[in-house]
Amino acid sequence: LANIYLNELDKLLTQRGYRFVRYADDCNIYVRSKRAGERVLRNVTIFLEIKLKLTINCHKTTVGSPLRLKFLGFTLGVDRNGAYARPHKVVKQRIKQALKIMTGRSRGISWLMLMKKIKQKMRGWLQYYGIGKMKTFIQQLDQWLRSRIRQLIWKRWKKIKTRYRELIKLGMTPEQAKTNANTRKGYWQIAHNKTLTYTYTNQKLERLGLINLSKTLQQIQSA
Repeated sequence: LANIYLNELDKLLTQRGYRFVRYADDCNIYVRSKRAGERVLRNVTIFLEIKLKLTINCHKTTVGSPLRLKFLGFTLGVDRNGAYARPHKVVKQRIKQALKIMTGRSRGISWLMLMKKIKQKMRGWLQYYGIGKMKTFIQQLDQWLRSRIRQLIWKRWKKIKTRYRELIKLGMTPEQAKTNANTRKGYWQIAHNKTLTYTYTNQKLERLGLINLSKTLQQIQSA
């Protein structure tokens, strides 16, 4: 309905020579200066409210830089090759918070189900935002997510004897396993030191079912 009704807005903007992009009722109009943006905003507001009888959301409607404003979850970046799309910082914060909740230390979900949920969540997210430039962010998210999983593993090995037994299975000598199982270091610290990074390697985490975000993004972008 928005696409049909706002066709009149598209015609107006096209006639006046503006560059714009619209998806349903979400629209960005690109001009050369803030002053021009304020003028266009006034004129478009009058057209929408008087001609089309619509109400403008003043809290979401603003004049600003396309390098900072969010449109459909994206913002723009610029490098020597020109402009490119990238996920907005708010979107990045939200996905990281979602993963943080999913990998909470108190969750009693099975490993199989946890890995499945993470994979489903991230494949969908990467499919949508994969058109954007975010290689560095995904590499950092990959590292952070692995640390969250290692932390959760250590947390689930609640007892010293359990930690000792599991570290032996992962290749530690009895003496090494005893020393590491009795550590007083915090969960997050353990997730980053060799106790788990050398035993629960990235490859082992993938065999456990953890999605490799960087590889998945590369596959999506090269498809």
